[in-house]
Amino acid sequence: MTPPPAVAPASAPGKSRRKVGTSIALACVLALAALAWFLTHRPAPSGSPQAAAGRGGFGTRGATPPSTVAVARARLANVPVLLDSLGTVTPLTTVTVRPQVSGVLAKVLFTEGQMVKKGQLLAQIDPRPFELALMQASGARERDEAQLENARLTLERYRTLLAQDSIARQDVDTQAALVKQLEGTVLTDRANEGSARLNVEYTRIVAPVAGRVGLRTVDAGNLVGTADANGLAVITQLSPIDVQFTIAQERVQEVLHRLADGPLPARALDQTRTRLLEEGRFSTLDNQVDPTTGTVKGKARFANVGGVLFPNQFVNVQLELRTLVDAVVVPVGAMRTGPDGDFVYVLNDNKTVSQRNVKRGPANAERAVITSGLQAGETVVTEGADRLKDGATVQLAADLAARAASKPAGASAPHGGASRPRRGDRAAAGMQP
Repeated sequence: MTPPPAVAPASAPGKSRRKVGTSIALACVLALAALAWFLTHRPAPSGSPQAAAGRGGFGTRGATPPSTVAVARARLANVPVLLDSLGTVTPLTTVTVRPQVSGVLAKVLFTEGQMVKKGQLLAQIDPRPFELALMQASGARERDEAQLENARLTLERYRTLLAQDSIARQDVDTQAALVKQLEGTVLTDRANEGSARLNVEYTRIVAPVAGRVGLRTVDAGNLVGTADANGLAVITQLSPIDVQFTIAQERVQEVLHRLADGPLPARALDQTRTRLLEEGRFSTLDNQVDPTTGTVKGKARFANVGGVLFPNQFVNVQLELRTLVDAVVVPVGAMRTGPDGDFVYVLNDNKTVSQRNVKRGPANAERAVITSGLQAGETVVTEGADRLKDGATVQLAADLAARAASKPAGASAPHGGASRPRRGDRAAAGMQP
């Protein structure tokens, strides 16, 4: 009797299935790796920039093409050295017109916003009470002057009698004292009369300075007085007018040296620095540095004949300190800053760039002065410098634009030649397929 066949363990089918699954997973991983290698190492199309770069010697196959940059040439120019600051228009005089006597406001003779001259009548207070007071003071003065004149005549008679020894000296002395007393009374009366006459003049409210009248604060018919806080109106002098601004303490000596050579021109610009408002002259500096800001206050005076500058207006003040003659200037976009300071990228003849350390001078929103490190005529990179490093190869944006403009409109073949004719076209032309 033959023995029964051996039975495989129950776990054998499970192990086989696991081996098959592992093999399939490993095959998938290898396929994905092969696909990734093919995608990263496949040859570039013949018309692509990578293929062109490989043919042109800019690197191996698949290398990054050179950066496209814009350039400009350093040139010589006369550059004014300017000091810019934000200033506030400040009037020379601001006066609040208040009545100097109390009374009923009879007339208002100005309009709001009117330009007035010094001494021009603005308002009238009812003068009748003050005229009566003046008459009373004048009457008292005339009465006391008459008494004084009579006392003087009596004193002269007494002195004559005293010389004839016909009167006692005591009577003469008493009369002399009365004359002095009346002289003092008359002097007081004259002062009272002058005060009353002055009050009559104060009923005419006139402009103390020339300028623009502000908004009226009281109307005719109201009782006004010297204690009124708002007064009748405010007059602001507009011509000439000052602009107050600040100067950094490190530039104060530069301003003082310039003032020693003569008047320092000043310009007032609008907030955008695009429109000139007024031209004037630097006026003065304050006598101390503000310790909180490290600046010194300064003033510039402007004629402001046309009234362009308005009190409390914010303007940009520009002082022209000196002029740099034949300075090397580049567009401000060419300036870069690194760990070693300022530098520029200089374009070489072989279309590579060199990093050049330079020393920056005065600059504005458009151009910067190079005091050392660069010569006039050298070409610097103005745009696209963020992707560059020393020795990098570049291509000029102007050259690319010129090639694109010169390319035929219908040219679309990868190599720039005519497109390959189709089969039907070859047959129509007698060509073999």
